[in-house]
Amino acid sequence: MEALLQTALREDALTSASGGFELRVGLPWIRSMPLSSVAGLAVEVDGVPVVGRELAVALGVRQVPAEALPKEPGWWFIQDRLVLAVQRHLSGGPHAVAVGFQLLVPYLQARPGTPLVLPFRLEALLELDGAPVPSVSRDVA
Repeated sequence: MEALLQTALREDALTSASGGFELRVGLPWIRSMPLSSVAGLAVEVDGVPVVGRELAVALGVRQVPAEALPKEPGWWFIQDRLVLAVQRHLSGGPHAVAVGFQLLVPYLQARPGTPLVLPFRLEALLELDGAPVPSVSRDVA
């Protein structure tokens, strides 16, 4: 599990974007998951929470509110990156980034009739617009 967490926020995960920045998050699990299994998405940058409409998820050309992911029909494939779009400008240089969410695992039960829910908190010191890491990853669309 530790190896999955280490690659969830790569060195090139934090990039400038129109209106703010994007944060690309890898799936810290062993199988691809439906987007509807992601809940409670939360982001902090330099100790300051991203709140309300500041946070959205970019799915191809669409941006959906983070709280709408449980209603999305798509998939987060194991090799791909979930793009979190944040409407907040950052200065250049390193930033302490934290991402938290729950992953509902529909094929595993915590107890009869109740799916397993795994809490994740990913933390990294990331350079804004850092050098790209060679990869086959794509953005979740």
